[in-house]
Amino acid sequence: LFPLQSQLSQALNGLSDRAKEAKEFLVQLRNMVQQIQENSVEFEACLVAQCDALIDALNRRKAQLLSRVNKEHEHKLKVVRDQISHCTVKLRQTTGLMEYCLEVIKENDPSGFLQISDALIRRVHLTEDQWGKGTLTPRMTTDFDLNLDNAPLLQSIHQLDFVQMKVSSPVPAPPILQLEECCTHNNSATLSWKQPPLSTVQVEGYILELDDGNGGQFREVYVGKETMCTVDGLHFNSTYSARVKAFNKSGVSPYSKTLVLQTSEDTQSEEQTLPFPVPLERSQLRRMSPFSSTLNLQPSFSGRSYFELRSSAHQLSLHSSLQSLNSAVAWFSFDPASAHADIIFSNDNLTVTCNSYDDRVVLGKTGFSKGLHYWELSIDRYDNHPDPAFGVARIDVLKDAMLGKDDKAWAMYVDNNRSWFMHNNSHTNRTEGGITKGATVGVLLDLTRRTLTFSINEDQQGPVAFENLEGLFFPAVSLNRNVQVRARSG
Repeated sequence: LFPLQSQLSQALNGLSDRAKEAKEFLVQLRNMVQQIQENSVEFEACLVAQCDALIDALNRRKAQLLSRVNKEHEHKLKVVRDQISHCTVKLRQTTGLMEYCLEVIKENDPSGFLQISDALIRRVHLTEDQWGKGTLTPRMTTDFDLNLDNAPLLQSIHQLDFVQMKVSSPVPAPPILQLEECCTHNNSATLSWKQPPLSTVQVEGYILELDDGNGGQFREVYVGKETMCTVDGLHFNSTYSARVKAFNKSGVSPYSKTLVLQTSEDTQSEEQTLPFPVPLERSQLRRMSPFSSTLNLQPSFSGRSYFELRSSAHQLSLHSSLQSLNSAVAWFSFDPASAHADIIFSNDNLTVTCNSYDDRVVLGKTGFSKGLHYWELSIDRYDNHPDPAFGVARIDVLKDAMLGKDDKAWAMYVDNNRSWFMHNNSHTNRTEGGITKGATVGVLLDLTRRTLTFSINEDQQGPVAFENLEGLFFPAVSLNRNVQVRARSG
């Protein structure tokens, strides 16, 4: 009997343990119910907030598009009203002359008629010639040549869905900076990295960080899948620290080792591939300034031979003058990556034209945030009196309109007789003197005095065009198919 009782007691102990585990499991499940309800409320609130943000962005974009339509509406009305006014004046003059001629024909004095008839006949013919071809043709169409391309957005809305946020895979290993591929040129830095050779963990992207060139905090300057990135618009003669980390759905890797890069100081500095390892101690910088708020990121772009260097007696003389002002000289070519698709490049991207009759914008590759900079644009072709524009712009300037139409550009546009300054679609300072084939337009950007000045054929055109400039600026040109220009930088 006793052995059986002992056996049953042991079985009950095991069953009691299972019952205790079941009770704890039920408590866990009830807690999960509560947690699911709380998480559901939080998730719904987050989803509503995200959708409301999309709706707000769409409403803001709608207001911007309506504003463009209203501007086009006002422009069309102004052109038509001006033509109505002009035609009304000419018609009134013509009618008056006809009435006068009818009175003269009724004149009974032959001698008086003979005295004025020749002059009157010439005046009638002259007036008739003024109603020449095109005078009675509308200068503006009634159609609005605007078509809202909403198909990509609708497709994105239809594809809007949840993504799985958590997977049971490890985070990536720290990336390895490829020192032989990292370099600086002018005020640009190219960084290249890779995953450790034996790593098998999937990587979804990378985060590249740079400090401010003055020993300050690191900032994200690139997030994406590429393993090479060129950062433009850094300060000249400055020392930057860079690091990179990888990420996937499980999380973010530790940082790579920190790399120290020195930007260029003068025109004679060829591509600088730094000797490694680089000590982390920083040299005393000659000029301190805050980090530029805008960076132009060009992933998967080789840092080798980023700009082609050219020399001439004039350029070397200018370089010497700028050296005396403790300024850096930068060379640049035009940038196909950021230009409008209608822009045509040649001559190693130093010469540009366009295949459209509408104005299109192209930027230089180098951005400036401090110092004194001067460049020239040679007019290699100029047909049918167009009005190209020259100046500086932010990286996100409108590319399908004349330079200066938005608040991201500061420009001078010029025809064969005169010029105007333009910013945010406001025209100022009409100045006599235009351009022809062979002319040279000069642009002087002085970020010490924060001014922008223009010249034509080495003579200053108008007063100082713009003042109080601050931030990162790229050389910029807008033109159509009737113009071809060639950049002379440095």
